Amino acid sequence: MIARLVIVAWLLCCLAWSQQLTLSWQEDVRRYAEAHDWSAAMGIVDREVARTPSDMDVRAWRARVLMWSGKFSEAEIQYHQILAVVPGDPDNWMGLATVYSREGRTREALKALDRAVELDPNRADIHVARAVTLRALGLPNEAKVEFSRAMDLDPTNVQGRAGLVSSHGEPRHELRVGVNSDLFNFAADNHDEGVALTSHWTPVWRTSVAIDGYQWGGLDAAKVVGSLTGKLPGWGALTVGAAVAHDNGVIPRDEGFFDYDRGFKLHASSFLRGLEITYAQHWYWYTTARILTVNETTLLYFPRDWTWSLGLTGARSHFSDTGSEWRPSGLTRLGFPIGRWEDRRLGGNVFFAVGTENFAQVDQIGEFSSQTFGGGLRLQLTGRQDLTGFAAYQKRSKDRTASSFGFTYGIRF
Repeated sequence: MIARLVIVAWLLCCLAWSQQLTLSWQEDVRRYAEAHDWSAAMGIVDREVARTPSDMDVRAWRARVLMWSGKFSEAEIQYHQILAVVPGDPDNWMGLATVYSREGRTREALKALDRAVELDPNRADIHVARAVTLRALGLPNEAKVEFSRAMDLDPTNVQGRAGLVSSHGEPRHELRVGVNSDLFNFAADNHDEGVALTSHWTPVWRTSVAIDGYQWGGLDAAKVVGSLTGKLPGWGALTVGAAVAHDNGVIPRDEGFFDYDRGFKLHASSFLRGLEITYAQHWYWYTTARILTVNETTLLYFPRDWTWSLGLTGARSHFSDTGSEWRPSGLTRLGFPIGRWEDRRLGGNVFFAVGTENFAQVDQIGEFSSQTFGGGLRLQLTGRQDLTGFAAYQKRSKDRTASSFGFTYGIRF
């Protein structure tokens, strides 16, 4: 009898020790993953795969590490191999759906989640994932139904509750007000203020209307700007717009513009997450001059909300009493996070520009060169409110300088 008790106790100790080891290596993988030490995390997983090659749960951990490290193609292959052996595990279908979502293959992600729901319709987390995917596809009503199902299954599900609240009233409009001031060492100060309303009517169409007022050189001016944007997944966004003004000789009398914006996700690199390229043309008609600017801007996205942009502009100036000429200018900006406190986030940027950068102002056209140094801050107050500010110093030819600063407040509803 005593011998049997000893054997049972020994077996229980072995089982507990085995479970402790299992938990230990999984915790180590998570810790290395949080530190972005992918080589160490993958080394642990590969060791466990070699120890138990037929354990699909271990191989699922390998697929997760591949996905976390940005190796989406390899992760997809791993999940397909797992599903070929155990097609009835909803967790693996969810993992495959996550890979598809990271690759921008949203419809394939939805199909994988449909399969996961079929296998286990009583899991709230699967319904939440499906709701998020439906919302990404521009199907808010279907997403709302899925969030409701998740809450029915698990009333304590935080993601489901947040998704259901947001689905009741996604912000479609943004109202932004702002003021700016330019201080010169060779002329009187300039001031301007404006208000803009941007409306997202559908996932495809967006409009923007703005009214700006100016007090420059003792003269008052005002203008109205309107634009229309069409956006299609995989095709980018095209914006066209125009402006009319009571110019008083200090701002353009009329303006016309268009820009094309296209973003790309880069899955092969964990360092560079994506890039966005914008091409724009803008026409300014002054009472005494005509300006055409051609601009190209490339925005690079890095991990942890770091960004870097480079913009190049060619400006063709034509005055009533002279010929036409082209003048180049450029701007580079580095954006970075500063801190986060619950829902509040603070980010900053620094920038440097060379040449005449703002052809919407009469003092920015003509024969002069400049260098501009500046920076800005953006405080996300809540999910629907933010405050931005900037300051810049410009050195012009002929020992002239300009200091600029301003801020804007935005609210979404």
